[in-house]
Amino acid sequence: MNPGSIYKISGALVLAHGLKEAVLNEMVEIGELKIPGEIIRIDRDTCYIQSYEETAGLLVGESVVLKGEPLSVVLGPGLLGTIFDGIQRPLNKLKELSGDFIKRGCIVEPLDMEKKWNFNPVKQPGDVVKEGDIIGIVKEGAYFEHRIMVPIGISGTIEEIQKGDFSLKETVARLTGGIDLTMTWTAAVKTPIPCVEKLDPDNPFLTGQRVLDFLFPLATGGSAMIPGGFGTGKTVLEQSIAKYSLADVIIYVGCGERGNEMTDLLEEFSELKDPRTGNPLMDRTVLIANTSNMPVAAREASIYTGVTIAEYFRQMGYDTALIADSTTRWAEALREISGRLEELPGEEGFPTYLSSRITSFYERSGYIRCFSSEERFGSLTIIGAVSPAGGDFSEPVTSETLKVTGTFWGLEKELAYRRHYPAINWNTSYSLYSQLLDGWYKKKYGIEFINLRKWAINILFSDGQLQQIVQLVGPDSLQDDDRLILETANLIKESFLQQSAFDESDAYCTLIRQYIMMSAIKKFFETANKIVKEKKSFSEVSDLKERKLILELKEHSDDEILEKFDLNLDKDED
Repeated sequence: MNPGSIYKISGALVLAHGLKEAVLNEMVEIGELKIPGEIIRIDRDTCYIQSYEETAGLLVGESVVLKGEPLSVVLGPGLLGTIFDGIQRPLNKLKELSGDFIKRGCIVEPLDMEKKWNFNPVKQPGDVVKEGDIIGIVKEGAYFEHRIMVPIGISGTIEEIQKGDFSLKETVARLTGGIDLTMTWTAAVKTPIPCVEKLDPDNPFLTGQRVLDFLFPLATGGSAMIPGGFGTGKTVLEQSIAKYSLADVIIYVGCGERGNEMTDLLEEFSELKDPRTGNPLMDRTVLIANTSNMPVAAREASIYTGVTIAEYFRQMGYDTALIADSTTRWAEALREISGRLEELPGEEGFPTYLSSRITSFYERSGYIRCFSSEERFGSLTIIGAVSPAGGDFSEPVTSETLKVTGTFWGLEKELAYRRHYPAINWNTSYSLYSQLLDGWYKKKYGIEFINLRKWAINILFSDGQLQQIVQLVGPDSLQDDDRLILETANLIKESFLQQSAFDESDAYCTLIRQYIMMSAIKKFFETANKIVKEKKSFSEVSDLKERKLILELKEHSDDEILEKFDLNLDKDED
């Protein structure tokens, strides 16, 4: 292909002439430094290119070379435990080549193509395989099984398949027609990896956080948003979800975050232990780091890179979680690029297509039936943090995200200032998955679990209404029935909704313990209600032994709690 040439440079936007064979979203190399870029608009003979690195020093007239492919990621063994930048360059390799500061035009292989992996086939010569079929297993880390699959769009009969140690560029199997299979896939990041069908999510995505799992549950394969201003605890909450959730694989995207925050995150993830295996949490985690001082185009790409890697693990049949912090920075990158393109701005300067971009991203979540000859299911749960300026939830990114996500975990700065963590506002947060998940909760713990959640939400709602009266006339003017609601709500807030991420016994709470804790609070309410009905002194309510015991529940293990409360879990076995 004949190269084109630069004729205008505007920040991260490069305009080039002479690329007659160019297609939209095609990758290019810009200038003598071979800076990577992507064609985002074609207007007659002019190609608009967003550069994934700084354009300082580029000169008009320098060449632009087409790569013949869209922005893609390489998928295969070696992804887990690796830290990539926004366009899937491993940061450890970049440091080896360029030191502490990344040199422009520094291109490295996303995965180590020379490292040998032990391939164990599960198919034999003569077997007919279709797209998505698993042909072998590679052990990655201490326990993870990396399932080597037939790429989408390929099928045939296995003529030859080998067992042993192979590099990622070596052939491990050959199909009829001379089709060679390696252990890697290549996937365009802006095209979702397809599935047979999406199914209704009917299992909860358990995180070990009481306020999330009990009051506002997220479904496995669903989507959630965590909006909150600076200092409300988004990062700590996301780290807790990454550490304790039941996902098999975690993809954590740091999109446009401060460099010091990403440094702390990388250090903590390297030291964290996986509660399920005792091994480093990084063994089942992929980190994508794109700090705020990196080019905005790479910031936009980081979100797509992360979700494509997550879809790959989902295709294997794993439960995958993508945590994006934060999608606001991604939207700001869209706004800056849109401004360079001189597009008509929408609300607050964001592009008019902001809503469709946010929708298409969150729609890549789901509980799916995978492409495979054998029945296999996987899920991708997307949790996106939003950082609205000044904590204004009416701004465009928050409001557009709110339209497409099924769970809203709203963080409130007033709760954070009172040291109430997680600082999730129980009056504004909600989950659209509650009814879908009721069948699972009923079968597991009985109808009482569902009734208990409704009771707790009603108590907190009544408390919110009474607090307005208390601010006007004080608590002593209330009737004893109302004072009991306030007392019970305070117990729920202090002993149940507050949870320390730094306390080993409290950082993770099983669902059965959540059930027992809330049952104990309800038992206190019922006992206290009898005292109120008998017109006794309200001070007796504060002296109840049940109240003191409830405040200690967070400090005990599940077994210790079960000894203190003998509850009949009336399960529905139908």
